[in-house]
Amino acid sequence: MWLCFAGLFAASAMAADTPQPVRVGVLQFGTVNWEMAVIERQGLARQFGVALQIVPLSSKNAVSVALQGGAVDVIVGDWLWVNRQRAAGRDYRFFPYSLTVGGLYVRPDAGIGTLADLAGHKLGIAGGPVDKSWLLLQAYARSMGTDLGSVVEPAYAAPPLLNRLMLDGQLPAVLNFWHYGARLEAAGMRPLLDVETMLAGLGIDDPVPMLGWVFSDAWAQQHGDALRSFLQASYAAKRLLGRDDDLWQAIRALTKAEDDATLQLLRDGYRRGIPHRLVANGETVAAQVFDILEREGGARLVGDAQRLLPGTFWDGLNSADLAAGDAAGQ
Repeated sequence: MWLCFAGLFAASAMAADTPQPVRVGVLQFGTVNWEMAVIERQGLARQFGVALQIVPLSSKNAVSVALQGGAVDVIVGDWLWVNRQRAAGRDYRFFPYSLTVGGLYVRPDAGIGTLADLAGHKLGIAGGPVDKSWLLLQAYARSMGTDLGSVVEPAYAAPPLLNRLMLDGQLPAVLNFWHYGARLEAAGMRPLLDVETMLAGLGIDDPVPMLGWVFSDAWAQQHGDALRSFLQASYAAKRLLGRDDDLWQAIRALTKAEDDATLQLLRDGYRRGIPHRLVANGETVAAQVFDILEREGGARLVGDAQRLLPGTFWDGLNSADLAAGDAAGQ
């Protein structure tokens, strides 16, 4: 079945006389490195005619600054940031990378079985007051009759610190990014609610690509073939990570999994995030999510944008072909 997927793009890869350079900005210890390692290890860059230059960076802010300063060509970011930039006159674009964001985890000894049980407790939150997951959680809780913001004590902190505080018993519940949540679950913490469930409770059942490859429109226009080849290699790596358990052992050191249980949860979380069944690159569904987030977070989150602007999602690669390739690779 992999041959079916590879065949979709073999012609474009073979047509490239020389590899096309693409500079990829990544967090030094981020999960994007897993996919980049597979692209290089499996020869996918060569297969699709791309010369990858991986540029490790120290922080999320450094990643976005590198893109804006022209030091890298593509990064992983979210469409809210892209939309905010476009509203300010900066022409960036987005193509789906992952559906997975995070979720809510509770200590098994905290007596928290429902959202209502969070009342009177501290809640650790990664990402700050306008974190997307926190805003969606508040909207979800409000739809169920609970004003969560007024009944919990938010404790904003960096993801690793939140995990440490929870495991030390200082926090009964945390809202953290998915890969930190996997480590919590492996350590015996209990997942209570994920973002997918929150969105479903808010009437959004279709998959929403929350994270994506981000690049400038000017670069995409000048280097369209290189971008398409890079995205094809990215999705080929997803396919392999989606089915090959041995490949996860090969990149185990990059995941920093402390044990087999953690590695399995990281693997399963990554696989849930692969953007299968993309519909118009998720733009229609993302527009619905934007409306919720704009109501909850206001200008602090969305800037001058009042809606998801046309062109935020890049459509220069046939998403139907990628979806067909996804199906063939399963």
